[in-house]
Amino acid sequence: MNRVLKTLTSTVVLECYVNRFARRALREIEEAYRRMLEEMLEYALEHNVSQSTLHRVFYGKYRDTYPWLPTRVIKGAYRDAVRRARSFRRFRKIGKSYKDKPEIRKITLAYSDLQDWRLEGGVIKVKTHIGWVELHYRGYKQLYRYLYGGWKLGGELKLKINGRNILAYIAFKRDFEIEYKPRNVVAVDVNENNVTLALFKDGVLRDVYRVETGLGRIVIAYSERRKSIMEGKPPWDKLVKRKLGKLREKRRKLDILGKTAWFIERLALENKAVVVVGDIDAKAKERMERDKSDRLRHRIHQWSVSTLTRLLECKPVHVVRVSERGTSSRDPFTREKVKGYSPLVIRIAVRGARRVKVLKVTLRVARVNGRVLERDVVGSIGIGFNYLNSDGSPVALGSTGACEVWVKLVIPHQGPTPLTEIQVFTNTIKYR
Repeated sequence: MNRVLKTLTSTVVLECYVNRFARRALREIEEAYRRMLEEMLEYALEHNVSQSTLHRVFYGKYRDTYPWLPTRVIKGAYRDAVRRARSFRRFRKIGKSYKDKPEIRKITLAYSDLQDWRLEGGVIKVKTHIGWVELHYRGYKQLYRYLYGGWKLGGELKLKINGRNILAYIAFKRDFEIEYKPRNVVAVDVNENNVTLALFKDGVLRDVYRVETGLGRIVIAYSERRKSIMEGKPPWDKLVKRKLGKLREKRRKLDILGKTAWFIERLALENKAVVVVGDIDAKAKERMERDKSDRLRHRIHQWSVSTLTRLLECKPVHVVRVSERGTSSRDPFTREKVKGYSPLVIRIAVRGARRVKVLKVTLRVARVNGRVLERDVVGSIGIGFNYLNSDGSPVALGSTGACEVWVKLVIPHQGPTPLTEIQVFTNTIKYR
C-alpha cells in the first residue's frame, strides 16, 4: 500500500450585492488597479521580469502615488501583470497571438492576504480606503460544504465588478492522504461519445465499463445550431449575440464530464486504485487537426480529454499520465496488428422517468484470429497495460476466461448502475 499527500484547491464563486458607498470605493480601487496593471504589464513584457523585480521597481512608487490603497492590492496587481505577460509570451510563441501586447479588457481585484478581508457573520468584509465594507451574498450549498467539510480558506480573494453586483472568487484548500495499491488500476480511454474504463486488481483485468457521454453528438448539434442562427447575418448582430448567449453547450458538457469524473473517482476509491489516463495535450490535438476539414477539425478541437483529466486531477485520487501510442491498433493480449475497425450499431432499452427509450450504441469492431475486438475496449486495456508493464510485471485476464471480456454500459445521468453488458474478445458480439 502506497501513500501520497495531495493538496487540492477549489474556488467558490459568490454573487454579492453592496450599497452605493461600497460600490463607489471598489470602483475607485478598480481604476487605480487598471492604471498600475497597464504600466507593470508593459514593463514586464519589455524586460521579462519576475514578481520580485516588479515589487522592487514599483512598490515604493505606488505607495507614494496611492497612499490610500491597501498594500495587498498593489501586490495582487504585479502578480496579475506577471501572469498576463507569461501567458501572452506563451501564446505568441505558438502563434496564437497576433498583437504586439495584450489587451486589458476585464479587471479582477486580487486581495492576496487574509489581513485585508474576512469571511464572517454571513458577509465578506473587505478593507478599502474608506474603511471596511461588507459584501452580502446569498446562501450556497457549495460554500457551506467547504466551510464545514474540513476545507480551509486559501488566503486569496478576487473581486470582479459586474454591473450593480460583485462576483467574489474565494479559494479553499485541503490536504488529502491518498492510499492506493500500485497494481490496482483504473485505465481511462476518452473518446468522442464515450469514456471506457478498464479496472485491474493486482495486475489482473477484472471489469470494463463504458460510460456513454454523447459529447460528440452534442458538439455537432450545437455547431449546426450556431450555423443556422448566423446564416446571412454578421456575428456582431444584437439578435445573433442574444441567441448565441442562450446556448447551453458548455454547461451541458461540464455537467456530463463532472458526473463521469465522479463515477471514476468512486470506482478508484472503492478499489484503492491508480487512475491512469492518456497523455493528450494541446500540441497533440494540433497535430491531429492538420490537413483536416473544418468540420472534423472542430470535432477534434472540442474533444474533452483535457477537461476530464483536469477534473480528475482535482479529485482525491492519484492520477498518472501514460502514452496512448499504439493502444488501439494492436490486440492487447496477442500483440497482433489490427488492420481496421468497422462500425456496428446496437440498440438497448433504457427505462427513464416516464417512458422507456431506445438507446443506440455505436461500436467499432474488428476480427482478429476469429475473435471480435472493440476499439474503445482495446484502447482502455492498452493504456492499463502500458502503465502496468512499465516495470516489466506480467498482466493477465481475470478468472472469467482468457478470451472474453464483458463490458458494462453506464449512462452518467441514469446513475452508476450498469444498463447492460456486452461480450467482446469472443467469436461473436453478445449482450445481456
